Amino acid sequence: VGPYVLVTPNETRRKRLQQIAKKELDDLEQWKKEHRPGPITLVPQRLGGNESEAQVRQNQQMTLMQSKYQKKHKREEYVKAKKAAEEDEILKKKAIQREKAERLEVKKRQEEMQRRQMLLEDQMYKTNELLNRLDTGLPKSDSCRIANPGPESTAWKRSHAYKQALREDENRRLEEMKQEQQRKAELMEFKQKQEEEARTRAHQKEQRSCLQSLLIFYCILRVNNAFLDRLQNKTQPNNIYQLGYTG
Repeated sequence: VGPYVLVTPNETRRKRLQQIAKKELDDLEQWKKEHRPGPITLVPQRLGGNESEAQVRQNQQMTLMQSKYQKKHKREEYVKAKKAAEEDEILKKKAIQREKAERLEVKKRQEEMQRRQMLLEDQMYKTNELLNRLDTGLPKSDSCRIANPGPESTAWKRSHAYKQALREDENRRLEEMKQEQQRKAELMEFKQKQEEEARTRAHQKEQRSCLQSLLIFYCILRVNNAFLDRLQNKTQPNNIYQLGYTG
């Protein structure tokens, strides 16, 4: 510990401060006594309202029961809304699954049709190949077939008739496909013609509306010019312009 200096207290200053503090405390106590609130005087009256205790208890019980019923009703409404939302979500999922199943069914049907078509083409190709082998193996001369009618001639006739039937069937299918394509082309042409007519009508209507607007503007312009001419004739007595001139 370093050196320090001891300062003796000033007794006179201490007494003066104590006297000032005591005087302030006395003044505070005197002020409290002077401003002390007086006695409270109230007019006697009956409390508790106009209802009896039993009626108040009954009303409280009814309010409590109503609040319970209201809470129950709100809870039931919440459950119903939640159930309805879940049912809507389930219906949406079912609709999505149904759409997927329909697309899958259409895809399977298309694949089945393609498979049948390929099988039919393969069968026709093999049949034609068999018939061609039979044609190459049989005699080509008509005299031979007439002179020596036998089982080979009968087989050749059968194969020729079957091949002719296949060709007719194939030609019929090609003709049906051509007719279908022609019908589609005619329908497309008809639709294009209708669309072209609709566009032409819309263009004509737009042109008519533009012409009407121009006519209205021209009429307004003529009226304004005539008014300005009359106004200028009134303001200028020695008018150098001729009558009937519109600027």
